[in-house]
Amino acid sequence: MTITDLIPALKGHGRRRAVDEVQRLRDENRHLLTRVMAADDAMAILRGDLADAHAREVELEGLTDRLQLEAIELAEERDGLAYEVAALKRKFGPQLAAEANAQRIDVPPMHRDTTALEDQATAPIDVKPLWQALGVGPVTDPGRIR
Repeated sequence: MTITDLIPALKGHGRRRAVDEVQRLRDENRHLLTRVMAADDAMAILRGDLADAHAREVELEGLTDRLQLEAIELAEERDGLAYEVAALKRKFGPQLAAEANAQRIDVPPMHRDTTALEDQATAPIDVKPLWQALGVGPVTDPGRIR
């Protein structure tokens, strides 16, 4: 606090006093420096997050490479097993078919009893346009009703 703050008559007159303008500029400078420091803090946090993201990216790339190698190995194993299954089918196919025919179960064809009222067979539903169902012709003039 200065003496000019204590004695208002020493401040001067008019709208553009230099003392007030200097104080306003100092306040503005302080405010801007505070914002710059806050921006620096935010940038430091963002740089840390970026470094974490790069580390995670490297980790995930390694995991992806391992999974791709495992997928290739499993595909090769699958192809080998498919070839082996096909060979076994060729070798044992006739034997399996003969066993299936020897152990088959014959069932006579079934006929549904429709003597009960709730089990009556239904006829197909006759679907017609509305004018045919009502026995009228199609409307050719929408403003005129027959």
